[in-house]
Amino acid sequence: MRETTLQPPANLTPSTGGIVVRFAGDSGDGIQLSGMRLTMAAALGGKGVSTLPDFPAEIRAPAGTTYGVSAFQLRVGEGEVLTPGDTPDVLVAFNPASLKTNISDLDRNGLLVVDSGTFTARSLKKAGYDDNPLEAEALNGVRALTPDITRHTIDAVKEFDLGQKGSLRCRNMWAVGLTLWLLDRDTSEAEHWIRNRFGDTPVGNANLAALKAGHAYGETTELPSLDLLQTRETPHDWAPGEYRTITGAEALAFGLAAAAERTGLDIVFCAYPITPASTLLHQLSAMRRRNVLTFQAEDEIGAACAAIGASYGGALGVTSSSGPGISLKAEALGLAVAVELPLVVVNSQRAGPSTGMPTKTEQADLLQALYGRHGEAPLVVLAPKSPSNCYTTAIEAAGIAIRHMTPVMILSDAFIASTSEPWRLPEPALPGSETVEFRTDPDGFEPFARDPDTLARAWVKPGTPGLEHRIGGLEKSAGSGGISYDPDNHQLMNDARIAKVARVACALPPATAEGPEDASLCVVTWGSTFGVAREALAHCRGTGTVAAHIHLRHLHPLPANLGDLLASYRRILVPEVNSGQLVRVLRDRFLVDAESLPKVTGKPFRVDELVAAIEGRAKTVS
Repeated sequence: MRETTLQPPANLTPSTGGIVVRFAGDSGDGIQLSGMRLTMAAALGGKGVSTLPDFPAEIRAPAGTTYGVSAFQLRVGEGEVLTPGDTPDVLVAFNPASLKTNISDLDRNGLLVVDSGTFTARSLKKAGYDDNPLEAEALNGVRALTPDITRHTIDAVKEFDLGQKGSLRCRNMWAVGLTLWLLDRDTSEAEHWIRNRFGDTPVGNANLAALKAGHAYGETTELPSLDLLQTRETPHDWAPGEYRTITGAEALAFGLAAAAERTGLDIVFCAYPITPASTLLHQLSAMRRRNVLTFQAEDEIGAACAAIGASYGGALGVTSSSGPGISLKAEALGLAVAVELPLVVVNSQRAGPSTGMPTKTEQADLLQALYGRHGEAPLVVLAPKSPSNCYTTAIEAAGIAIRHMTPVMILSDAFIASTSEPWRLPEPALPGSETVEFRTDPDGFEPFARDPDTLARAWVKPGTPGLEHRIGGLEKSAGSGGISYDPDNHQLMNDARIAKVARVACALPPATAEGPEDASLCVVTWGSTFGVAREALAHCRGTGTVAAHIHLRHLHPLPANLGDLLASYRRILVPEVNSGQLVRVLRDRFLVDAESLPKVTGKPFRVDELVAAIEGRAKTVS
């Protein structure tokens, strides 16, 4: 198989401005759909976007309650927008509960748009309000726009005879129309989507009418000053090419399909549903024509073992889950290490432990990925840095798994899996350009004889004449593959499996630091903290604070030069959405005095949190 050539990281110049908009309402109000329509309109207008869906774990919490509030935040700006923003400039609240749970986040100079038609005595009580906040001084002095969206929507769609319930389902389109006008965008993209989704039906026509009515409301009503909503940055020239918005789950699916195309192998994806990993199963199930087969197993162990069986049969087995499911797969992952077959494992991390907060993000499975198996069972661990980077990471993981005949875990998380950003479609590789060669020559064959460069054993399809051999979880004799209880052989096989994974580092790109060469402080990140760290450091450079940045995509093995690189800094800060797991690895491996900056709230870091931390540490070493 040919070595995969990966593009180096883009030299991004992160946007530090833009506008942040948040929709908030009941789960049934179409909040996520509203956010995506605004995202598409902004992206098609040549803007950079980053999104943050935030929805409750309950499938259907009681309407109007604070624990049933769903939200969608997006940031629109020029150039590379790497984060969804810290605080919304515009908050669109559909009911009292969404106002109560989100008003404290609104920027003091921001604009509140709230559906005053939902502020009834009953809904106020369900939200926990004693008085109507729109009539009291409870809005912290923010500018408020309080149209009766409910009534305006019913008036706009009454000719389509949808009834009260059906009419109210169009409220989100009315709000999208108004927000598009506030952002100086037309309604063409949203209209196109409605036509495609509903066609020329009463529901489609009603949604179009609501959309246009909201946009017209913005045009004809005397609103507060819109200076807030003007673009604060100079226009950005995007590289030529075809773009689309993409989430991390979509990018992983496309990357696995691309790996199938390149290698000529079938991808057999075996999973058991779990939030937020299920989205990947949904994406891949629609790719049957891309040599991708999906299988929903009866449980997590069954899914992992089925994927191992697929690899045994000559396909590339892939399995996926989130933290609790990865725990259940642990025994099967040990089997994959023992039989030395390629396997890709996707872990979309969520807030734990146990079932924890299923729809919230966390990076707390790192130590589980590195050490969470019985016996000496090393595997390769990669972590994508952004939604679009999931595409490259999936291809890279498949290549390493096949080349080294080993399991490879991709550590994504809920934030990366669900957030979206613009993505320039890559040039496709030729089909079969990295074709896998299975062993077919019986001359001198030994199932556990190793390639001298990769230490991988040969991949043999079952039924190949003259290459019959035994595999399984019991220890094998080096070479022949017969079951062995010989103490020296067990030592030899353990050492070989560890050395095989360690040898992956020989093909990894060296770790690099970005930032001033004279920096004494270095910020080290992994996974989804890439974007917020890059943006925070851009802020810091603007105020004269000197700090460098190392971002790690390869967590096991680590880049070979990382120890020397870390030793060149006087102070190291490691922000993580966990209680400090990477920092323990760095201290253990390189004996560096790295400082942890942990966060375990179920939410990603905010830019201002990292700016304050970096500036505070920089002062002590300058």
